[in-house]
Amino acid sequence: MALELRPNCECCDRDLPPDSTEAYICSFECTYCHECAANQLRFRCANCGGELVRRPIRPAAKLLNNPASSVRVRRATPCVPSTTTEG
Repeated sequence: MALELRPNCECCDRDLPPDSTEAYICSFECTYCHECAANQLRFRCANCGGELVRRPIRPAAKLLNNPASSVRVRRATPCVPSTTTEG
């Protein structure tokens, strides 16, 4: 199964297109922009506490058959680092 490549930061709702080098994800694909991941979350997911790493960029030709998600995800509560490391 391919990564969803979610279109926005869960914290600030910043657009994160599929070719963005500013997108960070955890193993559950929670998605954040670099600014929120670094400054607010210290590279720990606000949902599961997992490590946030730079999201890979899918080659443009592969997006034709495996498009990025268009579903925007936003947190209902402010982004703060999770105190758990379990998913």
